[in-house]
Amino acid sequence: MKSTGELDPRDTAIVLIDHQIGTMGWVRSIEQKEMEKNAAALAKVAVALDMPLVLTSSMEEYAQGPLMPQLKEIAPDNYESRIKRGGIVNCWNDKNFSDAVRATGKKTLIMAGVTTDVCLAPPAISVKDEGFNIITIADASGSPSKMADDMAIRRMEKSGVTVTTTNAIIAELAKDWTSDDGSKLIQIVMSDLLPE
Repeated sequence: MKSTGELDPRDTAIVLIDHQIGTMGWVRSIEQKEMEKNAAALAKVAVALDMPLVLTSSMEEYAQGPLMPQLKEIAPDNYESRIKRGGIVNCWNDKNFSDAVRATGKKTLIMAGVTTDVCLAPPAISVKDEGFNIITIADASGSPSKMADDMAIRRMEKSGVTVTTTNAIIAELAKDWTSDDGSKLIQIVMSDLLPE
């Protein structure tokens, strides 16, 4: 599916993949606090605009650990209903996860994941191949090295996946800061994203 360029929040879901305490500790391509802040902002956007939010984690009982606690605070129901995967690397191959994403009924997915190279790129490409419009958020994701991140981004873009940043996608969803949606989103930008 080709993007028309106009992002419709009513036909969009947000998907956060493996933002787990242990996994995020392996990231070196971006400052961990920056990545956490941006992932949390995306969850807040989903809640503010009443957009579907799908969370998934992998092997929480091992080194990967639980999802970052901010997600439980922001979206407790989504946190409780998160898709816990065993060892399936490409989460799209986990039937519970893919069924949960399809059940949103949305054609556009805003996705972020940790790590970008292992946990985000493969499902983003798989879902794109299935006909969804996929937008990945580079600064809410990260890899163990800059090279791993760069290669993953190149691979996604070559597959037709759009790559952008948290602030840019929020502005795109807002369309007009004076609208109802825009006024909710500008608060997230001002409190969570812009420097003090």
